[in-house]
Amino acid sequence: MTTNVSNLQIDAEQLWNDIHDTAQFGATAKGGVKRLTLTAEDEQVRDWFRAACTAAGCEVHVDTLGTIYAIRPGRDMTLEPIGIGSHLDTQPTGGKYDGILGTLAALEVVRTLNRAEIETERPICIVNWTNEEGSRFAPAMMASAVYAGDFTTEDILERRDADGVSVGDALDAIGYRGSEPVGQIRLNSFVELHIEQGPILEAENKTIGVVDHGQGIIWYDGKITGFASHAGATPMPLRRDALAALSEVVLKVEELALAHGPHAVGTIGEVTIANPSRNVIAGDLAFTMDLRSPDSATLDALDRELGAAVAAIAARRRVDIALERVWRKEPTHFNAALVDAVEQATGRLGYSHRRVTSGAGHDACNLSAVMPAAMIFVPCKDGVSHNELEDATQADCAAGANVLLHTVISLAGVAK
Repeated sequence: MTTNVSNLQIDAEQLWNDIHDTAQFGATAKGGVKRLTLTAEDEQVRDWFRAACTAAGCEVHVDTLGTIYAIRPGRDMTLEPIGIGSHLDTQPTGGKYDGILGTLAALEVVRTLNRAEIETERPICIVNWTNEEGSRFAPAMMASAVYAGDFTTEDILERRDADGVSVGDALDAIGYRGSEPVGQIRLNSFVELHIEQGPILEAENKTIGVVDHGQGIIWYDGKITGFASHAGATPMPLRRDALAALSEVVLKVEELALAHGPHAVGTIGEVTIANPSRNVIAGDLAFTMDLRSPDSATLDALDRELGAAVAAIAARRRVDIALERVWRKEPTHFNAALVDAVEQATGRLGYSHRRVTSGAGHDACNLSAVMPAAMIFVPCKDGVSHNELEDATQADCAAGANVLLHTVISLAGVAK
C-alpha cells in the first residue's frame, strides 16, 4: 500500500524517557554518566538496548568486537540495509546525550515506522559501535575502524587498557564477544545523529547542523625521561625536570595550533608522573596528545613542526622525549548525496539549519571511507560535552530524530 509519510513524527516523550532511563547505567553523583566500554555498566545498557530492539521486531546480531546490529526487515531483503545509530559508551565524566542520543533515536525511528505500519523497500539496521570513545582502549572509534579496514580484528582484540585487560578478555567478561565476523553485515550507507559537542548551533540559534566534513585527527603517546632528584638540594640549573619539559611541550602545542588556525586544535589530555612525590623533581612521566584539523596538509605541518620543537625542548632541558604517533585519521568528506538528503529532510520539516564541520571524531567518519555516510547535529548547551554538565533540550533531540526518520525514509524507500 501507499502511505503518506510527510507528516510522520517520532514520539518525543518516548525518546526523552529512554535517554533518561538509560542514564541510570553508570549514573554519577553530578548527574552525568560514567559508562566505559566493556564494563559492567556497558553490559547493563547493552542488555537494555538489545531487549528493546528485539521488542521492536528487529533481528539482533553481535560481531566479534561486540558491535550490535539490529535489523528491521525491508520488503526486499536482498538489498543492503540503511545503517543508523551511534554508540552507548561514555567518557569517565560523560553526559546523557553523547552517543546514546543517536542510538536511541535510531531505535525510535524503527518504532515510529512500526506504529505507522510502514514497510520500507530496504531493511534498516540500528548499530551500536563498540568503544567509540577510546577512553578505555585506544584507538577511539575502534569497531568502526575495523569495519572500515583500518585495523584487523586480531589487532584490536589484543589492545589493552591501563590495567592490562585486553579487549578480548573484556568482551568475554560481559558476554559480548559475538560469533559473527566484523563486516559480515554489509550496510548500504550510514547516517548518525549526534549532539554537536560545540557552540555554533546554539550561538546561531539553529536547530539542525547538516554535517558535511569532519576534522582529521592525530593521536600520540609520549614519554619524558629526566632525572629524579631532591627538590631542596638540586640547584635549578642542574635539574633534568621531566615536568618542566612537559610544560614547554604543552605551550608549544598551543602555539602551533593557534598558528595553524582558526580550525586547528591541540590537546594534552593525560599526564602520569612515575612515583610522584611533593619533594622529588619529576624524573619520568607519560602523556597523551591529540591534534586535529579539517585539512590534511595542516596535519602534516603540525606533525612536522611538533617533532622539531620537541627535539629542541629535549636538548635544552637535557631530557629524553619519545613521541609515538599511535593513530591518524584523515579529514572526512561526507557523501554529497547523503548530505543533501539530510538537508532536504531538514527543509521539508521546517527546521532552521546550517552546514557544519564536525570537530569531534565519530563512527560515521570511519565508515565514510567504505560507504556513503552523513551526520546530523543538534545543539548542546554552551557547546559542552565529555562533561557531566552536558545538556540538550527535548525539542532539539526530537527534531534531530525527525530529520533522521525522514532521511532514512528517503534512503530506504517506502514499499509499494
